[in-house]
This record gives sequence, structure tokens and C-alpha cells, in this order.
Amino acid sequence: MALCKRRGFIYQASDLYGGLNGFWDYGPLGAQLKKNLRDRWWHDVVMDPCNGALGPDGQPVEVVGLDTCIIQHPRVWVASGHTETFNDPMVDCRETKARYRFDHVSVYVPAGDTGSNAPRFAFVAGTPSEARQRKKADKAFGAVAVVPLAQLPVEAWSRVIAPDADTPGTLTEPRAFNLMFKTYVGATATEDDIAYLRPETAQGIFVQFKNVVDSTRVKVPFGIAQTGKAFRNEVTPRNFTFRSREFEQMEIEFFCHPDAAHAWYEFWRAARLAWWKAIGLAGDNLRVREQSRDELAHYARDGAGTSDIEYRFPFTDPEFGEIEGVAHRADFDLATHQKHARARLEYFDAERGEPLPAGGRKGERYLPHVIEPSAGLDRGVLALLCEAFTEDASRPSPELLRLHPRLAPIKAAVFPLVNKDGMPEISARLHAELARRFRALGSLEHDVRGTIGKRYARMDEAGCPYCFTIDGQTVQDQTVTARDRDTGQQERIALDRVADYLAERLERG
Repeated sequence: MALCKRRGFIYQASDLYGGLNGFWDYGPLGAQLKKNLRDRWWHDVVMDPCNGALGPDGQPVEVVGLDTCIIQHPRVWVASGHTETFNDPMVDCRETKARYRFDHVSVYVPAGDTGSNAPRFAFVAGTPSEARQRKKADKAFGAVAVVPLAQLPVEAWSRVIAPDADTPGTLTEPRAFNLMFKTYVGATATEDDIAYLRPETAQGIFVQFKNVVDSTRVKVPFGIAQTGKAFRNEVTPRNFTFRSREFEQMEIEFFCHPDAAHAWYEFWRAARLAWWKAIGLAGDNLRVREQSRDELAHYARDGAGTSDIEYRFPFTDPEFGEIEGVAHRADFDLATHQKHARARLEYFDAERGEPLPAGGRKGERYLPHVIEPSAGLDRGVLALLCEAFTEDASRPSPELLRLHPRLAPIKAAVFPLVNKDGMPEISARLHAELARRFRALGSLEHDVRGTIGKRYARMDEAGCPYCFTIDGQTVQDQTVTARDRDTGQQERIALDRVADYLAERLERG
């Protein structure tokens, strides 16, 4: 987190005023890294789906793009169930005024507790309260057990000390707390004007499904993809950008015939896992996990299931945190919008149905099933930063980011060894040449200040994969020093080959 702020990747939102919990701003390098990841996803999903791989039907995968509004008609969220069911049970602390998600609170109790009058120490796993309350419990009990607050008898709540409190009995009974941000559309701001900031991008896709089919030449099976902001009024945002109140999603809703849903579910689960591996998350920190039956969301209970692609973040170690879910949503969403909007959303497939005597098919009308690969862009950026962060004690400056070259916000840096003897002029010309060729992929740095060691260290921390240094030998034989970030190794290459040298390595990535 310190490196992210120091090098301009991520800042606390409203930092000048003390910050705003659950909101984060991306600095110059972070904004470019985020854009690079978003662009890579868009290219590999919409422009060249799955890098040309054939789907389970033996045909090329087809996906089109969409960009829907953050504010949708309020009835969209009634139909989707968010208005009534998008709630978390919360408990409040009367002493500290803090609020906790009921199912996230656990309690330290005496081992073999038989209803004694000893205090119980509540905590939220993964927060400072866990260690602080454990220390108190060890001192009070000796032998300690852990139970979820939800399993503690109501009569024992008067002895529970809340995670950040000093007095027992300050937790309220759980009550529902809707996670959607309210706003108003129009000038009057009455109850009739209430709208919501979208909690997910998926519903905009479902609402526009019929328009996409009617206005393009797509045929089932096909997908609709979009990226965009979503908002959830998380009560306890935590773990840097992992759980935020404003975040960005990268979602595909892939529409297919019900009979083909299982095959497409398996296809997308494998394809999305392979994609994360290809951009730098390969290794023991990445896994795919099939959700158990009791974990499934209501829209996935009648489908092939849901798989989570998870990364082992430092704050979850040894456990994992989700960066993408692949779910078979069946026809839940189209069916519920068809019912609430009273609009016909069935797809007519002329190539299916019973054969006709004269040839061809009778055609079939059905509600497509949906496979949803839904990834968190912010969580993806965070995973890439965590995976790339390396401490190498053998270097003068031990911290570096081994970012994938295609995603690195700075593609290359050009330095004159010293700011004199014609070196700055040569380095400026080389920088201009590289900028013309590679500017669309990221920034190109030109730095003439400080020792060469400090300039290398700055670029290592920024994740820049290659540095090119102009020195006294350049003036004599027109060669430069090329330095590799990951290995620290240097080699001499011809000045007029630098652009091709960089292109080969970025293309290889």
C-alpha cells in the first residue's frame, strides 16, 4: 500500500480531507494499469474472443459490446430482486456506533462453555479486532473456543463485548440493511423520484437483450460484454481495494440454448482461468473453486453451478479471495424481466426445432440460458499488484513490481547516464522515437535527474520492464545499455535496434 501511494498507483479517495472509507482513487500509474487490464479484457473477450478458440459447438465464439447507464429504471431492481432481497443483516454497537455484518461476527467463548457469566469477546475475522479480542479472551479464559454470533443464545448477548467496545451488552439485534445507494431523478426529490446507483452491471445487459438481438445479426449462442462502475453500500469495506463501495466490473452474459448450458459453463470456466494465468497470475496463488450447493445464489440453484476464480491475497493467506465468478444463471433474469416488463423476450431460433418435409426446420422459441463470467476490475488490478510485488534484498532498492510487460503502465524508460556530453540529446531523440511507436500501449519515461541507480530503482518500483541508457560509449559506437527489470541484467544493443528490441519483448508478452 505504501508503494502504491508513493509511486502513484492508488490513493485514498478525498485524501486531502482525511479520506472516505471504501473509496479509492487511481493515480497516474494506477489509472494506466487499470486501463491496460480493461483493454486487454475487452480485446480478448469482444474483439478476439478467447483468442480465436472454438466453442463447444465447434464454431467461433461471438461476443458483442454494450455500455449501459449507471442509473436504471427503479423497476429493474424490483424485477431482479435487489430492492427486496439485496440486504445484509447488520448489528450496531450502541457504545461505538460501529456497524457490523451479522454473519461476519464471531465470538471468543470459554472452551466447553456451559453458560457461565464470563464475558464473550466479539470480533470480525481479518480485522485488528481479531487479535485484540483474542488476547483478552486468553487472559480471561485460558482455553478459548470460537462460535459465530448467530449461534450464540440470545440470553448470552448481554455478556458480549462488541469488537471495538469496552462494555458488554452493547450489540443490537440484527436488522436488514439494503446495500444499494439511493439517489433521486428529477428536481422534486420525493419518494416517487427514488432511483438507485446500480449494484451490478449485469441487469443493464438483460434489459437490452432484445434490442441487441433486433438491431444486430447476432445469433444464439452469443455473449454481451461490458465494463463499468457499480456501487454497493458495504458496511465494513476493508482489505485495501478488495471490498470497496465503488468498484468496476468486467462482465459477460453469454446466451445459449438450455441444452448447451452445461457445455458452455465448462468452456467459460476453463477459458477465464486460462486468461488470468496468461496475464501473470499463474502459480499456486490462483485457483478455481466450485461453490457448494448451499453457497449458490438464488439464480444459480437450478443450473450447472457456480465457480469462483480465486487469488491468494496477502490479507487472505492461507485462504483465497474471489476475483471472478463464472455462474450458470439459467433463464432466471430474462424470465423475471419478461414477467415484470410484460414484454416477450423469447429468442426465435430458425435453425432448431422439428425438421420440415420440404427441408429446413420448423424453428424453436425459447428463453436462452445465461453463463455469466463476472470479474472485478479493481480486484484484478489488486491481484496483479500483489503478485508482482517482490522484495529482492540483493538490490540497492529492494522493492520492485514484476508486472506483465503488456500490462505495465510504463513500457520503457530512456536515460542519459549523465546530463551532459551530448547524451541528453541522444536520449531525447530515442525517447521521441519510442513514444511515437508505443505511446498507445503505455507511457515512455525520459529522466535526466539523479544517479542512474536511483532512476533504475524508481522504474523497478513502477513496474517498468525495460530501461535504455545512453552513455559515453553510445557516442562512440552507437550502442546503448538495455536493462531487464526482472533479472537486472544488462546488454549492449545497437541504438537503431532499440525499438525493434522493445517490440519483440512486448509482443512476446
